[in-house]
Amino acid sequence: MQDPRYQQLADVIVGHSCKVQAGEKVIVETFDIPEEFTAVLLRRIHEAGGHALCHTRQNRVIRELYMNAEEDQLAYIGKHERQMMEEAQCYIGLRGTHNSTEMADVPQEKMKLYQKHILKPVHLEVRVPSTKWVVLRWPSAGMAQQAHMSTESFEDFYFDVCTVDYAAMAEQMKPLEKRMTSAGDVHIKGPGTDLRFSVKDIPAVGCAGEYNIPDGEVFTAPVKDSVEGTLSVNTPSLYQGTVFDNIVLEFSAGKIVKATANHTEKIDSILDSDEGARYIGEFAIGFNPKVLEPMMDILFDEKIAGSFHFTPGNAYDDADNTNRSEVHWDLVTIQRPEYGGGEIWFDGELIRKDGLFVTDDLAGLNPPG
Repeated sequence: MQDPRYQQLADVIVGHSCKVQAGEKVIVETFDIPEEFTAVLLRRIHEAGGHALCHTRQNRVIRELYMNAEEDQLAYIGKHERQMMEEAQCYIGLRGTHNSTEMADVPQEKMKLYQKHILKPVHLEVRVPSTKWVVLRWPSAGMAQQAHMSTESFEDFYFDVCTVDYAAMAEQMKPLEKRMTSAGDVHIKGPGTDLRFSVKDIPAVGCAGEYNIPDGEVFTAPVKDSVEGTLSVNTPSLYQGTVFDNIVLEFSAGKIVKATANHTEKIDSILDSDEGARYIGEFAIGFNPKVLEPMMDILFDEKIAGSFHFTPGNAYDDADNTNRSEVHWDLVTIQRPEYGGGEIWFDGELIRKDGLFVTDDLAGLNPPG
């Protein structure tokens, strides 16, 4: 028997996130996703009049490809995937996994080839700026384990948080968009963190289920050379198959001049991928009231209520500080009291303290109670 929540999620993806129109080409890329849901999603796309182009992938197979692929081989794959992306109007990425560290032993030089020939030219240069796209995870047993939950409880949590009223959320975040758009100087303080930077003249963009599910953030970017100080990241971060913890970044004139973590050598290798990887491409404030604890999955963690994230690497076109990179690595810090607290200031005015917005116009973004 089909889970009735499948149809509800498919409705959100097709009707709200991508707003699929008749005749549009829709790339559907699935990774370790149950075929039952893929079929429901394709049916919903066709009901909307869209033309689905489906790629079903398995992470173990992809690992094998990356472990042994030569540069010209990945360049060939990237060339054809870019052409397909250029001809599509929508992209839906459903990313499940049986093992979140499946790529942990892929050599760094191979991952850099993937970034160079597939991630950057296909996704960062075409998909993100030129299609209606949405990316989401799938509630696997592995994700439930990362969240320290039973599989059944995690599935309930997943479908609850992924099918919220995003139209209402979009209205609630408008005051924060307005404040961030008009802000100049930002000061963030917390245990081990003292950051100052400018966001002057860089747009702020609210996210309510159009690009990520779950959602609940407003993002902008710092002026590229303005970041000064130290960031101490208090959540673990899973990136390229490796779990990084105790990340500390030191900035001067916008550049990460020192980085330490439990895998310092590997984090330095990532930040040395290209010149832009040591500069910040995104600053965002998360406020989804149903996402409270880190689970080493960035699509969830960056939406945590009372969090912010700072992102080494590529900037988005709609909040562009001109930084370009093959890297885009969201690093999440939680500022609620149980995580040590913290403050965010805009132009000398306290905006959020210990994870709660303190101004009347932003109070609607605080969790209930």
